[in-house]
Amino acid sequence: MTRVRVHTGKPGADMEDSTLAELPDIMSKHPGGWVDIFQPDEESTREFLQQKMEFHHLAIDDCFEEPASRNFVYDNHKFTTFKARDADRDLDTEYLRSFLQDGWLITIRHAHMPGIAEFRKRIRSKSFMKNGMMNTEYLLYQLLDSVVDDWMKVLSRQSERLDELEDQVFDPTQKFPNLLEDLHEIKGELREITKSTTPLDDVIQGMLRSTDGFVTEETDLYYRDLADLTHSIVTRVENYSSGAASTRDTYISQTSMRLAESQAETAEVMRLLTIIATIMLPITAVASIFGMNVQSFGAGTGPVDLTIILVLMAGIGGGLLMWLYFKGYIGGKRR
Repeated sequence: MTRVRVHTGKPGADMEDSTLAELPDIMSKHPGGWVDIFQPDEESTREFLQQKMEFHHLAIDDCFEEPASRNFVYDNHKFTTFKARDADRDLDTEYLRSFLQDGWLITIRHAHMPGIAEFRKRIRSKSFMKNGMMNTEYLLYQLLDSVVDDWMKVLSRQSERLDELEDQVFDPTQKFPNLLEDLHEIKGELREITKSTTPLDDVIQGMLRSTDGFVTEETDLYYRDLADLTHSIVTRVENYSSGAASTRDTYISQTSMRLAESQAETAEVMRLLTIIATIMLPITAVASIFGMNVQSFGAGTGPVDLTIILVLMAGIGGGLLMWLYFKGYIGGKRR
């Protein structure tokens, strides 16, 4: 169901509920203000925008389709559409359409947006108008600035979270089992933010470069300041994304190093066990042969038989140790 709310530009006044049928009469009695149309019914809203406001049909089509972020100056109005954050889902965005005509800013949206909530607070403020300024370009500037401020808050949370993950990566006293997943997640979130903030920056830069006079000389300074802010946001997102990637690579490198060290320790143990087994195998064979309950090679018939057998075992063990040493398996680097 279509919900229409109107602010007539009075300092400190709250927004008032209205209907599409009542809007022409309200707008005729006031020099300007803000009209917010939420979840518009296509048929009735099209009729209002086209017949009552006489907006261009291409701009009206963008209100009910998936548009591209853009600006356009028509004969009797200006139109812009850009992405703003959806309040229902943290990093999802929805398009916000804005018409500018004769002191009035008309927004069309299909979702709750934190940027709209912030703009509503600003326009209700008694200090909203600066030097009596209340034209449509200034209203749009404040709306865009509210959307940008919302992204700044999101980036502040991402910055704090990234700092926390970096501390976890370099914390040798504790293990964090889901650290790699968290790093992948924040990398994906920053990528989603880029998809929204970069087009927003392009829209504002396009307003300043427009040859059709989208931005008036009166508000040019405000838009230039806003353009610097959106550009800094894009730069911050890129830096955070690079930081997240670097932290993730560092974590993977640390994990690989710990795994390599563990494998090296295991290999060293296996090497020592192999050396011991290699030495004991022929000794065990000698002991087994001479321990048989048979009389062969004169075994068991003389008083020095045990000594001979032990000397034989020691000789075999010593010979193997010397062979392993010269081969480099013990006592030095392997050749």
